[in-house]
Amino acid sequence: MEAIYGFSGALWEYGGENTWTFITLPTEHADEIADRVTRRPGFGSVRVHVRIGSTDWSTSLFPDKSLESYVLPVKRSVREREHLSVGDVAEVKIRVILD
Repeated sequence: MEAIYGFSGALWEYGGENTWTFITLPTEHADEIADRVTRRPGFGSVRVHVRIGSTDWSTSLFPDKSLESYVLPVKRSVREREHLSVGDVAEVKIRVILD
């Protein structure tokens, strides 16, 4: 069974200008994903397929204990293609890859 989630989230930067850019998942989605995924290699990461606008890509969600959620990295090429900047709100659809 697939696990698909849709949500809106604001882009934020970690560590200052021109560094990593993320979107934080809503807590209810993060809790459900954590319950569903049993295998989490590499820092507790969870593999996902993502769609923002017309752009699809594969990446991983990473747990963030301080936010009590997962964070989704949004690479530069996606931000440029979708005309997104830090502070913008994006509509996100993720499909969790369940092994």
